[in-house]
Amino acid sequence: MSVSSHIRSEQVGSLLRPPALLEAAERHDAGELGLTRLRAAQDSAIIDVIEKQKSVGVDVLTDGEYRRTGFVTGFMDAVDGFVAGPVPVGSGRGGWRGGTGTEVESPNLRVVGARLRARGRIASGEAAVLSEHADRPFKITLPGPMLIPRIGWEDGVTDAVYADRDELIQDAAAILAEEIRLLGEQGVGYVQIDSPSYTHWGDPALVRKMRDTGVDPEELLTSAIAGDNIALDAAPPEVVTAVHLCRGNSMGRWLADGGYEPLAERLFTELRCQRFLLEYDSERAGGFEPLRFVPADKTVVLGLISSKTGVMESRDEVLTRIDEASKYVPIERLALSPQCGFASSGRGNPITEDEQWRKLELVVSIANEVWPS
Repeated sequence: MSVSSHIRSEQVGSLLRPPALLEAAERHDAGELGLTRLRAAQDSAIIDVIEKQKSVGVDVLTDGEYRRTGFVTGFMDAVDGFVAGPVPVGSGRGGWRGGTGTEVESPNLRVVGARLRARGRIASGEAAVLSEHADRPFKITLPGPMLIPRIGWEDGVTDAVYADRDELIQDAAAILAEEIRLLGEQGVGYVQIDSPSYTHWGDPALVRKMRDTGVDPEELLTSAIAGDNIALDAAPPEVVTAVHLCRGNSMGRWLADGGYEPLAERLFTELRCQRFLLEYDSERAGGFEPLRFVPADKTVVLGLISSKTGVMESRDEVLTRIDEASKYVPIERLALSPQCGFASSGRGNPITEDEQWRKLELVVSIANEVWPS
């Protein structure tokens, strides 16, 4: 299926998982439900959520990431080298802000304890179901290579097999590049890389934390961009490529605070993707001025609708903000989406399914008004 690079309404990836699907996953984890029956439950839920997205009218479909327990776990489940189990205290993977303070640690965190090696496909099953049931463009989302050391690096464990984070990023990038190449052969027309950790370079506290742990922020940024480009360059010419940035998204919480200015010039000019999906739903993201660095051949998808809360945005305010952004990127190179997925961690944000769909309806309605076909 041909995918236009001028898609105007989309959502980032994950959608709230229905109770029956959550129950099936719990039964599978408890050994009460086999993998075949779990896959059947997932595929049934995916087919249903595809139809719901069609009825809303969003331009690009996803499978809701229903085959994953978190947005990054498709990679972890298909790649050897991760050690499951509790994350050691002081590992640096915490730091969540917001929320109620009662959220439990994510079970999706895993440490890299051996050299990464792909043992199977990451997203072939997702692509197959979408190919069969989508009647319009759809996308596959994959975690950016930088996320692997961000989540999986543990001093005393990972550094026994990897000399530094750059080496780990390179291995992750090579695995992702091969997956993207194969997705293109499967007929996938749109691949999105989720690289939320870039926003850490816009937060002075998180930059200091890098330095305090012996990491050179500039060297790591160079490695992260290079890793994403290895993966992006593997996409066939007809495949639309995108990079998504946010400030963390787990049960309504976030990790980073600060605008794009400190990294905008390098990020927007060096990443070899066609679209940027950028979080812009709160003051944490700063202003639109950094968009002046976006090259003329790239589209910016404004994440102006929050997936963290059920409070509905003002239509007029969203329209005003699109107009403000157009001062830096022409309106014909803008599009609209929520700022992140609705269930990045699997458990989902504190928002109801009805609120989720109403927000997506708002995205579509505004997009149709601003960019009439």
